[in-house]
Amino acid sequence: MTENPLVSSLFRKEVLAMSAYKVHDADGLIKLDAMENPYTWPEDIKTSWLETLRDCPLNRYPDPEARQLTATIKQLYQIPEQFSVLLGNGSDEIIQLLLMALPPTASVLAPAPGFVMYKQLSDCLGLGYHGISLLVDSFDLDLPAMLAAIAQHQPSVIFIAYPNNPTGNLFSAAAIKTIIEAAKGLVIIDEAYAPFADASFITSIEDYENLLVMRTVSKLGLAGLRLGYIAGNPVIIEQLNKIRLPYNINSLTQLSADFALSNKALFDEQTQKICAERTAAFNQLDQLAGITAYPSAANFILFRTPENRANNIFASIKQQGVLIKNLSPQGGLLHDCLRVTIGKPEENAAFLAALRNALSAP
Repeated sequence: MTENPLVSSLFRKEVLAMSAYKVHDADGLIKLDAMENPYTWPEDIKTSWLETLRDCPLNRYPDPEARQLTATIKQLYQIPEQFSVLLGNGSDEIIQLLLMALPPTASVLAPAPGFVMYKQLSDCLGLGYHGISLLVDSFDLDLPAMLAAIAQHQPSVIFIAYPNNPTGNLFSAAAIKTIIEAAKGLVIIDEAYAPFADASFITSIEDYENLLVMRTVSKLGLAGLRLGYIAGNPVIIEQLNKIRLPYNINSLTQLSADFALSNKALFDEQTQKICAERTAAFNQLDQLAGITAYPSAANFILFRTPENRANNIFASIKQQGVLIKNLSPQGGLLHDCLRVTIGKPEENAAFLAALRNALSAP
């Protein structure tokens, strides 16, 4: 695109240098690219939900503090009463709030590869972002490198996804605690995939003043509601609330999320199905010649293809009607890597058949 003098004179150089986050069009495809829960609700649950929404006062602004929903979250996830919870329009907004609150000279640190929004939003705000490479063979934390980076850069915020996206593994809890203790700034444990992992730092917020735990309901099965939350020290949450836009959680989301979370047994059942399918899909991937599948504690599996074939295999799978995620263009540790979300049994079978066909192609 030809440079526009008006645009170049108005916008920060950090924004001009960025690329927009692209979402692939999945129309007509089996969608296994975005870590969504593939299951919908039974008809009786849908009926009860719609009845809940019937008298929603759409002519009024929503509760700015989402008090009922916040209380439900604290009770359901056993967040100690003395700690505060802030809700966001997805965890993306919470990440943005955290970074917006920092001075322009601040540094941000995270393992790499990690969730792309840590870097995307840091770059947008002109902050010093430092991605610290994971170990090559295992995708585990390189603890000495993390500690050295903390000592050198003194980051104001450290993000650690647990389990990690896009690798799917759980980092060592002991290593994470060492990082929390070494950090002078905030450490955010991003537990977006907690429902599939049976591991959490939520009770550890009592032990560390600088620890906050962030979650989303998207992977649980409520991606369309765009709701995330972060829990931790009320003094820290108070500062984030100062820059949170009023009424950021709309009335329909507040009512729908509260209703859904009150039906936890439904999501527990769906999560168990997804975890069982994850095991089955991993075992089949692991048997394919040329494929290296990495163990996952999330609702997706990262796998490595034969050398320099990831792009062609991705295109072939898509041509066969299945959309997964091509991570190979990111390079580094993700070269030759693809990622598949765990879907329903028939969707996973279609993916595996398409992958086998792609592998057998000349």
